[in-house]
Amino acid sequence: MSANKHLSLATGRRAPDDLPSQAEAEDAVRTLIRWAGDDPSREGLVDTPTRVVKAYREFFAGYEADPVEILQRTFEETDGYDEIVLLKDIRLESHCEHHMVPIIGVAHVAYLPHRRVVGISKLARVVEAYAKRLQIQEKLTAQVANTINEVLEPKGVAVVVEAAHQCMTTRGVSKPGVTMVTSRMLGAFRDDPTTRREFLAMIGS
Repeated sequence: MSANKHLSLATGRRAPDDLPSQAEAEDAVRTLIRWAGDDPSREGLVDTPTRVVKAYREFFAGYEADPVEILQRTFEETDGYDEIVLLKDIRLESHCEHHMVPIIGVAHVAYLPHRRVVGISKLARVVEAYAKRLQIQEKLTAQVANTINEVLEPKGVAVVVEAAHQCMTTRGVSKPGVTMVTSRMLGAFRDDPTTRREFLAMIGS
């Protein structure tokens, strides 16, 4: 059976009975410590496997979240509001799927309502749900925009992500201070240059 068949279509997470146990995960950390050249049984490292596994649960909590469900509750009493709704500078913490090192940055998320709006905290939660997974920035940007577009059915969606990748700043070419910018424009933000310019002006780009 293909490994993908073990994944939940809603969350992208493997079924619980297909996951390694806590003990197996901690043993894997001990193996990495030994591979690095240290002794996992010494005082300073003896509790490290437990702490690492606990941290990983936080880092990758997005696999437990369903972004579609997050956006399900909407509000129709908008008094005809049909201008841009924008959430700027959403703190973003993710991990590169190629090296499993941090991606740190911000996301700007906007949409043009069509009859209904969603609580602004839900937009931030959708970003977090996708960010807290093994990711590449391009895919993350598209996932956030596509999900908002599919669930809310707005007139348009715009997502811009600006982030620094530790796989580039702390290893490899080692170029600190470099920021990667990705965007996904749908609907009016793609088709109407005026709407797109308004959004970019609002985020200071």
